Amino acid sequence: MLVAARFDRNEPLSAQLATLKPDVVVDASGPFQAYALETYKLVQACIASRINYLDLADGSRFVAGIAEFDETAREAGVFVLSGVSSFPVLTAAIVRRLHADLPQIRTIRAVIAPSPFAGVGENVIRAIASYAGQPVAFLGRTAKVIGRPFTQHRRYTVAPPGAAPLRSTMFSLVDVPDLRALSDAWPDVRRVWVGAGPAPEILHRALIAGAWLVQVGLVRSLSPLAPLMHWAINHVRWGEHRGGMAVWIEGTDADGRPAKHSWHMIAEGDDGAFVPSMAVAAIIENWLAGRKPASGARAAIAEVELCDYERLFAGRAIVSGVRSSPMRGPLYRQLLGDAWSQLPRAVQQMHELDDQLEAQGVADVTRGRHPLARLAAWMMGFPEAGEDIPAEVTFAVKDGREVWTRRFGGRSFSSEQFAGSGKSEALLCERFGVLTFAMAMVVSGSRLQLVLRRWTTFGIALPLCLAPRSEAYEAAEGDAFRFHVEISHPWTGLIVCYRGLLSRQGS
Repeated sequence: MLVAARFDRNEPLSAQLATLKPDVVVDASGPFQAYALETYKLVQACIASRINYLDLADGSRFVAGIAEFDETAREAGVFVLSGVSSFPVLTAAIVRRLHADLPQIRTIRAVIAPSPFAGVGENVIRAIASYAGQPVAFLGRTAKVIGRPFTQHRRYTVAPPGAAPLRSTMFSLVDVPDLRALSDAWPDVRRVWVGAGPAPEILHRALIAGAWLVQVGLVRSLSPLAPLMHWAINHVRWGEHRGGMAVWIEGTDADGRPAKHSWHMIAEGDDGAFVPSMAVAAIIENWLAGRKPASGARAAIAEVELCDYERLFAGRAIVSGVRSSPMRGPLYRQLLGDAWSQLPRAVQQMHELDDQLEAQGVADVTRGRHPLARLAAWMMGFPEAGEDIPAEVTFAVKDGREVWTRRFGGRSFSSEQFAGSGKSEALLCERFGVLTFAMAMVVSGSRLQLVLRRWTTFGIALPLCLAPRSEAYEAAEGDAFRFHVEISHPWTGLIVCYRGLLSRQGS
């Protein structure tokens, strides 16, 4: 049974705790960067009352300072855990998982991209406003490096294997507990960098401009603007209602070769808002199952494992997975990462390509009737309409790219496929003449779907709203490989649809 209770941290704490008699106090209020006077008074009151304590603190100094209460917490027989949130608990759990395949780590990078529709609390905005442009320390093995949040930027793509990635996003340095906690946990790491990518990007760039004003000394702090910032982030909204997080570690593998592993996660719709509190849920669930955290006060980076998160992810629209670099093997295996194993064997075989491969079968082709659709099909070399047309596809590897030559009856057309880079990172790019289409490789059940995300001509991005519409997927039918490609356009309707079965020759 849930019972509402009033608790005011600005009133005498011991009397309130004595009345409520909680097993654990979870401080999710903040902003922890603003707890200037009597910073840890709630922590001290909990220890004095022998009550366990958790917080979702996102301030690096606050989380680092919790260790001063370790001895008194041990004597009281309670646990005091700080920073029990995505940063640094989830990041630390991810690094431990990835570290198993990369014995020596040199750098750790982590990013978070919230959905523009997720809703952001005022205290979160107050925290960001308080440290934007202010000097913060992020530690490495050889030096203390001073950075200023929202004045350092990097662009990444959050791309779980087998799922549609987020758009290429600009991330800015933020002051989070990971900057210190991860450096302490892995002393050989030379650099820890954590960034956030608020959306839409126009608001992010406005925050960057404010941070630079703080850095050059024109304004002392952005804190007075926190109410305006809070209003803007919760009213100026557009884009996809999905958010994500990614962590990269770089170092050397067991053979001493440079390597990089990354973990990616995307949460659809409102489910992303639950991720920051999942560490608290995992700790309490483990406690109820008989695994109570050890007494003492510390940052919570070792209390939750990635398997605990994955158990909680399973009940929501959240997908995650691992990518490794340098990528080895055929193109599709590289891009799909650990999602490759989810494909039917017939689909895998068609893409297990080292040099050249030929496949034969039959296809049905339907053509659109609009004059512009006919012109487009003719220009691209698409086949004429027909049923049970003999089909042959030749796959050839050239300079790390795949050239596909398709022959339907007496008509042939070809394209070049390759791994995207830059804003097309983690996408499969297919070039037809001067047009290049960048597609997400989405594993859905037993199908591999190709979902258009970008298109360019001569390297220049074109508006996606003007792009052709496509429904393309690969699947297995018995031991055969089934393909389906349907291309249309709002102005013309159907352009072409070709579908059929192929069998790999010599297999």
